[in-house]
Amino acid sequence: MWAVLTLSFVLIRMMPGNIMGAMITRMTQQGINPGRARELVELRMTIDPDEPLLTAYGSYVVDTLQGDLGQSVYYGEPVTDVLAGALPWTLFVLSWAVFISFFIGISVGALMAYWEGGKLDVGLTSYAVLMGSIPFYVLAILLLIFLSYRYGLFPNGGRQPIGADPGFNLVYISGIIHHAALPIISMLVASGVASLGMRGNSIRVLGEDYLRVARLRGLSDITISTQYVARNAVLPMYTTLLISIGEMFGGSIVLEQVFQYHGLGWYMLSATHQRDYPLMMGGFMVITLAIVTALLLADLTYGYVDPRARRAQ
Repeated sequence: MWAVLTLSFVLIRMMPGNIMGAMITRMTQQGINPGRARELVELRMTIDPDEPLLTAYGSYVVDTLQGDLGQSVYYGEPVTDVLAGALPWTLFVLSWAVFISFFIGISVGALMAYWEGGKLDVGLTSYAVLMGSIPFYVLAILLLIFLSYRYGLFPNGGRQPIGADPGFNLVYISGIIHHAALPIISMLVASGVASLGMRGNSIRVLGEDYLRVARLRGLSDITISTQYVARNAVLPMYTTLLISIGEMFGGSIVLEQVFQYHGLGWYMLSATHQRDYPLMMGGFMVITLAIVTALLLADLTYGYVDPRARRAQ
């Protein structure tokens, strides 16, 4: 995590362009006197873009260890407040997308393995390979064009219904789900890869010796498929599930920009355009922390999910 944050800090500070100049130009275009615009920018700036790199890095590390991510230059709010307001919306989309794709991948993969070599297996495998080869943002653009702009079935942007009172009421909740539907469907393309992984695991398990013993014991096909095949084939997918959670955080940057869904990814790209260094670094920290935490959880908990791994240790 330290290595990624250090590299991100260096790359961001070496980006071309000057944030003060960009803000002054924007204010001047809005009709503000250039001299007054410079005064306003100097009052609002909480970082010095001309500060030496090592000095700025040392200050950043010290502040980060104290839980201070700085002040957003563009939004004029603490970075933690901006990210805290955006993160729940990203988690809402990602959680539904990850778990639905995982459930679909397991179910479809088990069917493909059960009828290996049949028409269903060939058809679903071809479909999974095709969907896994299409980037999710390409599918997002196609869904936006047809289901939103052409047929008007879904909104073309935003994260909540306009005019609805925020709270635990049917109109507001249904509106949130309606706005999040297309981003969720776009990320379900990952279920094609999950189904191929589940198919391979199931086929491998079907050739194990303990399944032959189970058949000799006279156990039913349902018992064998659920208690022996499915449980053992799902175990390697557990690590894939946690890794995909971290990967989808990075993918949310493009996806939320396509749907103008104001989550973590949208603010990250906005910070890049505005040269908002504190907000960029805060967003990188959240994404890095999510990936590292997911990988660490996978390593620490796999022994509890698969007792064989715990006994081997």
